[in-house]
Amino acid sequence: MLISEFAKATELPIDTIRFYITKGLLKPKRSSKGGSNPYQMFSPDDVTTARMIRLQQTLGYSLAQILALNEEYRAGAHSPERTIDVLQMQIKRLEERQAAVNAALSFLRGKVSWIKVGKPDDAPRLEDYQC
Repeated sequence: MLISEFAKATELPIDTIRFYITKGLLKPKRSSKGGSNPYQMFSPDDVTTARMIRLQQTLGYSLAQILALNEEYRAGAHSPERTIDVLQMQIKRLEERQAAVNAALSFLRGKVSWIKVGKPDDAPRLEDYQC
């Protein structure tokens, strides 16, 4: 499929698709059509890859991490043990982020409460929270 069809299939903007190609995250085939600028042809596997990229981003992976993991997968280095290791590392990262977000929320809630009661004494201090 051409890039416009691929964009519809993946619900990604064409600029995002081109960005992914530039970064090496997507590797569409080149067709013989298009003269000096051959068409990029996308396969159903590319649709799956694009969806996995979006999922990985949602899970907090950076594009560099996604590229490294996808290259590892393409090279055949995707054992169940490695998959578990990668997932456990990301769970740990997300739990750390969750703790920081929870601390920030506690600070903000404390600040709101302090304002609602008329700012009676010292305001909640950010440094008292582990953000």
